[in-house]
Amino acid sequence: MRILGIDPGSLVTGYGVIEKEGQNLRHVLHGEVKPPKGSLLSVVLISLYRQLSELIDKTTPDAIAVENIFYGKNVRSLIKQAQVRGVVIFAGANLGIPVFEYSPLEVKQAVVGYGRAEKRQVQIMVKAILKLSSLPPADAADALAVAVCHANYQKEQPI
Repeated sequence: MRILGIDPGSLVTGYGVIEKEGQNLRHVLHGEVKPPKGSLLSVVLISLYRQLSELIDKTTPDAIAVENIFYGKNVRSLIKQAQVRGVVIFAGANLGIPVFEYSPLEVKQAVVGYGRAEKRQVQIMVKAILKLSSLPPADAADALAVAVCHANYQKEQPI
């Protein structure tokens, strides 16, 4: 099973693709989508949709796992993050790929074993679990962690 994990953000959206074969997880690729600084939100969303659609076409995932919104942020950030999440969900659904969501707590629990882990701990554990040669960037590590979480839990119902 090939899983595309997404960590949605209005400034940086991380992505990571893994393969699950039996109990083994294999890293395929990871990266970050960064819109040009100062872009209008509409430009950011269109750019993100196009880049995600290309990534989905290129990697052909069987499932997309997206991190749910973290509720402690300010309202403006939450609204932007929700709009980015909507684009991620639409990009997957539009191409017929089931999209699953996981809370930050679930993701950290699945990867680190502790739901309140710091970003650096997530990066270190993702590197170890996927046998990467170096630490991935923070947002890409979060996206890979979401993919690992889905590989471990595989919720039944997509959103």
